[in-house]
Order: sequence, then C-alpha cells, then structure tokens
Amino acid sequence: MITKKIMKKEIVLIRIGMKIRKLREEQNISQQDLAAACNFEKSNMSRIEAGRTNLTIGTLLKICQILEVRLVDLIDIENSD
Repeated sequence: MITKKIMKKEIVLIRIGMKIRKLREEQNISQQDLAAACNFEKSNMSRIEAGRTNLTIGTLLKICQILEVRLVDLIDIENSD
C-alpha cells in the first residue's frame, strides 16, 4: 500500500501566501503596489498573503508575472525556507 503525506489545503494556502509576501518584500514592493499591478484590491492581496482565500491558477500567474518568478517556484512549498 502506498501512503503519502497529504497537506491540508489551509496549510498549503498559508505557505503560498508566506512565499508571496517574502518575494514581494525582497523586491521592496508594497502590498498596495503588488495588488494594483495585479488589478486586485489591497484587501484581496492581504487575504492571499495570509492564506485566507483559495487562489486560482490565473491569480497565481498574475502574481508570478509581477514578481518575475516561475509558477513552480511560487508553489514549491516543500522546499521553502
């Protein structure tokens, strides 16, 4: 029997949000500026970074384009700091 460790969705969303925040801060981009560049409200970006909203692939792609990172790097939460 094959068993794999499955992470809860909430944990995944929190880790992705933390990664987005880390990347944004490393580039000295404010949450407001990232939200505006992605055509989101700041409150939506806040929820994304806090892991309190379910992200679509389209939303993740917009964020990746602005932060100039690959999607795979953003969602690679297994190897995050």
